[in-house]
Amino acid sequence: MIRSILTENSTSISELKKNPMGVIDQADGFPVAVLNRNQPAFYCIPAKAYEALLDKLEDIELAEIVKQRLGQEEVEVNIEDL
Repeated sequence: MIRSILTENSTSISELKKNPMGVIDQADGFPVAVLNRNQPAFYCIPAKAYEALLDKLEDIELAEIVKQRLGQEEVEVNIEDL
């Protein structure tokens, strides 16, 4: 079976077990494909990259809500009533 590796960095599970932080440090903040028998088993990404990914996903979801609500009737609200 041929599978794409969706990153420029890769390592084996064995190497990840030996030195997990070393693998992450060598990737310079980019994702690492962790290979099992030369096939990607999972991707390991630094916390900052994961947080940025979640922020982008949230932005996409919010943009979709805005598109759905575009053109709906506006409701006036007094801040004092809240």
